[in-house]
Amino acid sequence: LTYLEQYVEVATLLGEKEEAENWVEDFQTRATEMGDTIKETYGEDITVSVIESYGKEIYVYGDNWGRGTEILYQEMELGMPTPVEENALEPGYYAISSEVVPDYMGDFVVLSKHLDAETAFEDTSGYKNTDAYTNDRILEVDGTAFSYNDPMTLEWQLETFETFFLGE
Repeated sequence: LTYLEQYVEVATLLGEKEEAENWVEDFQTRATEMGDTIKETYGEDITVSVIESYGKEIYVYGDNWGRGTEILYQEMELGMPTPVEENALEPGYYAISSEVVPDYMGDFVVLSKHLDAETAFEDTSGYKNTDAYTNDRILEVDGTAFSYNDPMTLEWQLETFETFFLGE
C-alpha cells in the first residue's frame, strides 16, 4: 500500500473510511497545487534533495522514505537531481560520503539533522559553494520529527514546505 492508502486502511478499521478518503483527496489536491505554484515560481525543472545527517552517516532519499519525500516527489512532482534518482529512487535511500554531498544537492535541499549527527560536511567549501547554499535554499529540519508520514506530520510538512518555498 502507498503511504496514503495505509492511512485509509487504518481509518477503515476505525469506522472512519469516508473521513480519511476525504482528507486524502484534499491533501493531494493542496500538495499538487502547491507543487504547481512552486514550479511556476522557480521553473519546471526545479530539483529538490532530501539529505539526512544521522550519526556518522549521510543519506539521500528517494520518493517514499518519509522526511517529506512523498509530498515533494509524489504529490508535488518536483524533480530530484540525477545522482539522487540514479542511486536512491529504487532502494528508497542511499548512503553518501561527505565529499560527494554537493553532487547530490538540488536547487533546494531539505536537510534532516539528528542531534548526534556528524555535520562537518556543512563547513566544507564544496557544500558552501553550491547554489542551494549560496541562495539560502536549504531547509534544516529535526530528523526525528520530520521522519514520519502520518497525517499530522504530513500536514506539518506541507505547511513547512509552503513557508520554505513560497514564504507563506
